[in-house]
Amino acid sequence: MAGGARRYARAVFELAREDGEMTQWAERLQTLRGVLADPQVSSILANRSLPLEMRREAALLALNGRAQAGGDNLIQLLVNSGRVFELGQLIEEFERLRDLEEDRVRARVTSAVELEPAERERLLSQLSSRLRKEVRLQVEVDPAILGGLVVQLGDRVIDASVRSRLRQLRRRLAPT
Repeated sequence: MAGGARRYARAVFELAREDGEMTQWAERLQTLRGVLADPQVSSILANRSLPLEMRREAALLALNGRAQAGGDNLIQLLVNSGRVFELGQLIEEFERLRDLEEDRVRARVTSAVELEPAERERLLSQLSSRLRKEVRLQVEVDPAILGGLVVQLGDRVIDASVRSRLRQLRRRLAPT
C-alpha cells in the first residue's frame, strides 16, 4: 500500500473519530469510490494534460454534493496531490483502522460453491465465538478449491479445501 494512501486514511479516520462520524465517513468514501468508477470521470481525472482546476471542478460536478463537504474536500485534496487513484487503498486502510477501533475482524472465506444463508450464519457464529470478536464475513466462490473452505483472518490462513488435502496426499504418496 502506498504511504500516501495510508497517511490520508489515518487523517480521515482521526477526523471521523473526533467528529463522531465514522459511519458517515465510511459512506462518503463509498460515494467517492462510486464516482471514480465512472469511466468518464476517471478518464478526466487521469488526464494530466487538463489543467488541475478543470479536473477538480469535474470531480466536484460528478459528486454533485453527494459526499457532503468532507468528501468534496477530500476529493479535491486527492486530485491536487495526484493521488486520486489511491482512493481504493485509502478506503481499505480506513476500514482496517475502523475495524481495530471497533474490535472487529474481517474474515475472507473462499468456498467452491455459493454458501447458503444458513451456512454463512453458522460460519459467522463459529468464527465470532472462537475469536470473541465481531466478524465481518466476505465470501468468495472459487471452484478451483474443489470443496471445503479457505478462511483468511488477517495474515492467518486456514486451508481446509479439498484441493489442499489432495496436494498433501499427493506429496505423501510420491516417492522421495
